[in-house]
Amino acid sequence: MTPLLEAELSPREGRDASIEQKSASGMRFDGWPHRAALGALLVSTAVLYLWDLSASGWANGFYSAAAQAGASNWTAMLFGSSDAANAITVDKTPAALWIMDVSVRIFGLNPWSILVPQALEGVAAVAVLYAAVRRVSGPAAALLAGAVMALTPVAALMFRFNNPDALLVLLLVIAAYCTQRACEKDSSRWWLVGAGVAVGFGFLAKMMQAFLVLPGFVAAYAVAGHRPLRRRLLDIAVFAVAMVVSAGWYLLLVEVWPSDSRPYIGGSQHNSILELTLGYNGIGRLTGDEPGGLGNMNFDVGWARLFGHAMGADIAWLLPAAVICLAAIAVSTRRAPRTDTTRAASIIWGGWLLVTAVVFSLMNGIVHPYYTVALAPAIGAVVGIGSTLLWRHRFCPPAATALAGIVLVTAVLACVLLSRADGWLPWLRAVVAVGGVAAATLLLVSGQLGATSARAVAALAVVVSLAAPAAYAVATAATPHTGAIPSVGPARHRFSPMGPGGLLNASTPGPGLTATLAADADDYTWVAAALGSNNAAGYQLATGAPVMAVGGFNGTDPSPTLAEFQRYVADNDIHYFIRGRLTFGRWGAASSGSREATAIADWVETHFTPMTIDRAIIYDLTRGPKNS
Repeated sequence: MTPLLEAELSPREGRDASIEQKSASGMRFDGWPHRAALGALLVSTAVLYLWDLSASGWANGFYSAAAQAGASNWTAMLFGSSDAANAITVDKTPAALWIMDVSVRIFGLNPWSILVPQALEGVAAVAVLYAAVRRVSGPAAALLAGAVMALTPVAALMFRFNNPDALLVLLLVIAAYCTQRACEKDSSRWWLVGAGVAVGFGFLAKMMQAFLVLPGFVAAYAVAGHRPLRRRLLDIAVFAVAMVVSAGWYLLLVEVWPSDSRPYIGGSQHNSILELTLGYNGIGRLTGDEPGGLGNMNFDVGWARLFGHAMGADIAWLLPAAVICLAAIAVSTRRAPRTDTTRAASIIWGGWLLVTAVVFSLMNGIVHPYYTVALAPAIGAVVGIGSTLLWRHRFCPPAATALAGIVLVTAVLACVLLSRADGWLPWLRAVVAVGGVAAATLLLVSGQLGATSARAVAALAVVVSLAAPAAYAVATAATPHTGAIPSVGPARHRFSPMGPGGLLNASTPGPGLTATLAADADDYTWVAAALGSNNAAGYQLATGAPVMAVGGFNGTDPSPTLAEFQRYVADNDIHYFIRGRLTFGRWGAASSGSREATAIADWVETHFTPMTIDRAIIYDLTRGPKNS
C-alpha cells in the first residue's frame, strides 16, 4: 500500500480530493443532496429506533422501577434509588436515570416515557458522529460513518432499551467531537474543556467504562494539537480537571451525605459510592474480583471474543474493515504534517476502537455482549474516514486492492455470522456472498471506470457491506426485548430465556396479587419486600408503590441487615414479604458478598405464615409471628 499512498495524485483525483477537502475543512458544500441525505439518515435512524418501541414494555424493569421512584421522590432521583422509600440504589451512578426521571415526570409512567430518551440519544449520537467525520473527510464519509453506526445491530438494540449505555455512547461521541475540534488550528481551549465535561458525565452514566476513550483523546491532542508542546500539556491538564470535577462532584456529594439519610449504595458491600465505582464497577470488571458479583462466568476471554457466538452478531460485522481502514489511514498520514486533521481523527477514533476492543476481549469480570455498543461509533468513524481515503486513491492498484479486500472480508464474515442464525433469511447469505465477490472484483478496476460507473460500484460495495448488519438490526428492532441481558437478532435466535434465572426479567404479578399488594399501600413505607431488585421491580411497577429490594440487584448487598429488617417489621413499615428466587434460582448463588438476604428469607419463613396468591407465596408481616 505504501507506493499508493506516497504517489502523486492524478489531475482527476486531485480535483476530487480538492472538493472533498474543502467540504472537510468546514466550508460550505455546494450539494443540497448531501443535506437531504443527512436528513434521510437521521429520519431513518429515528424510525428504526422509535418504531413500535412500546412492544418491549418496561424493557429492563430494574431501571424502569428506579425511574418510577425518581419521578416521584427527589431524593430517589438524586441517588438513583430503586424505590421511592429509598431503601437501596441501583448498582450504577444515576446520570442515565436522571433523564428517564424527567421524562416520566413530564409524560407519566409508561414504556414510551422510559424508552424514548434512549432512542433520541441514539439519533443525536449519529448526528454528532456525522458532524465530526464531515469536518475531516467530507459529507460522503460522514454519511457512511453515521449509517454504519446506526445499522450496527447492538446499536439498534441498546438505543431501544433503557440501560445506561445509550447515554454513555452519546456523551463519548460528543467528547470525541470536542477533542477533534480542539486539535484544529486556532481552536479554543474550551473545546477540550467540553470534552472533559462530557467524559465526566459519561462516568456518571456508566462509571469507568467512560475512561476507555481517554488514551486516544489525550494522544490525539498531544500529537496533533496546534499549540506548542508546553501549552498542549497544560491544556491536557485542564481537560483532566474538567473531567474530574464533572464526575467527582457527585461522588463527593454521596460520600459526605449522612448515610442514615440516603439510600444504601447498591453494588457495594460497605455502603460506599467509591467502592461501587472503583471496585465492583471499576477494576473488578477487569480482574474478576467483584465482591457481591455473580462470579466469573466468562469462558471466552481472549482475542476471539468479539467474533464469538456471544458477541459476534452484536458488533463484529465491520470490525475487520475498520482495522484495515485504520491501517490505511496510518500509512497515508505518516509523512503528513504533525497537525494533520486526518491523523488527529484517526488517533481519536482509532484509539477509542483499539483500547475498547482490547479491554472487552480480555476483561475477566462481568461483561455482557451489549456492552459492545461502545465500539459502534468508533467503527463507523474509522470505516467512513478510511474507506473514503482509499476511494480517493482508487486509481492506484494498492488502494483498489485494499478496497476490494475490505468488501470481500466483510462479506465472508457476514456469511459466517448469518450462518449462526440457521434458518433465518437463508437467501441473504447467498446475496451477500455473490454481491461481495462482484463488488470486490469491480473495485479492483474502479480506477479505470468513468465517474458514473465508479459511483455505481461504490454504491454496490456499500450495500453489500451493510446488507447483513442492517437486516440483523431491523430484526433486532422488530423483536421485543425485556430483562437485564437483551440480545440482538430475530426472536427465535436470541439468547436463551433459560439463562441466568432472575437476572433476565422482572417479576410479573397476577391481578389478584397486584390487588392484594395495592390495598392499603399508603399505610406502609414499603408495600412489600422481595429478594433482589428484579423481583422487587415487577411488583413495584405493577402496584405503583415502593417495594424493598432485599440485597440489591444480586441479592448479595448487606442491605437491609436482618436486625434492620426485623426493626422495620416491628414498626409496621413493611406489609408483605414475597418469597422468590435469587440469582440462578437458589439462595446464595453468587460467589461472594453478604448472606443477609438469605438470613432474612429464612427468618420470615420460620416466623410467619405463608399464603398463596396467583401462585406466588407471600407472608403478611403485620399479623405477628406464628407460635407467638
